[in-house]
Amino acid sequence: MGCCSGRCTLAFICGMQLVSVLERQVIDFLGYQWAPILTNFLHIIIVILGLFGTIQFRPRYVTGYAAWLVVWMTWNVFIICFYLEVGDLSRDSDLVLTFNLSMHRSWWMENGPGCKVTPINPPPSWAPEDHRYISISGCLMDFQFIEVAHSSLQILLALMGFIYACYVVKLISEEEDSFDFIGGFDSYGYQGPQKTSHLQLQPMYMSK
Repeated sequence: MGCCSGRCTLAFICGMQLVSVLERQVIDFLGYQWAPILTNFLHIIIVILGLFGTIQFRPRYVTGYAAWLVVWMTWNVFIICFYLEVGDLSRDSDLVLTFNLSMHRSWWMENGPGCKVTPINPPPSWAPEDHRYISISGCLMDFQFIEVAHSSLQILLALMGFIYACYVVKLISEEEDSFDFIGGFDSYGYQGPQKTSHLQLQPMYMSK
């Protein structure tokens, strides 16, 4: 019963992770953030493997999923520090999230709740020709805090997934050990009484 409950809970957490990371993947695609796109894609694959291992009683898959969640939580902590500009990090850097392949911008910068985008014409002389110059105002929440909220949700789900993954692996291992222990008696089978090789000699009387 405990194993079933733990597996069902872990499967539910994996489903929540898939839904949330797919939403995040779409947002990152719209913002051309290539490093998060690649990391999200890898996370999707491993969560699917973890879900498969949970359903099919494959402890190795669940263990690999749990190990990846540690890396995933570390990545999301970095994203939080990046958007909050902790230390020397700057959210205006194009190298960290886009590999300098495109201009870094969060999709929420222009599409956050209440945000009003106003193009500025003519653009200033220093503005690149292939970029538009806009003014953003009226946002109910700054884009960096929305990104931080998304990463915080991923950390929370990953922490729950890690705890339940360890729990499920423990239960599966205990069930396998119990099965082997009980089956060990059956493997010998029942052995009936064997015939003795010693012959008991009886006295014989000869009639005259």
